[in-house]
Amino acid sequence: MDTKFDFGGIDAEKIVYIRQVETSTLPQEIRQQLEGIDSMYAVHDADGERLALVKERSLAFMLARQNELTPFSVH
Repeated sequence: MDTKFDFGGIDAEKIVYIRQVETSTLPQEIRQQLEGIDSMYAVHDADGERLALVKERSLAFMLARQNELTPFSVH
């Protein structure tokens, strides 16, 4: 789908996406540091690059806002 979307004045470069990820899907070197944690929250830029992993959803949103980014939740 190549339909342009009007973000209503939001700079698309400042948008990040927050989604829950199962730790079992993360690389082994990361999983080794997450003993006992089943899921985390990832912050991704508009191109899908993972910028951060945090333990709580609220922390992911706070992290985005502290870096002057606009967070959106995705599934």
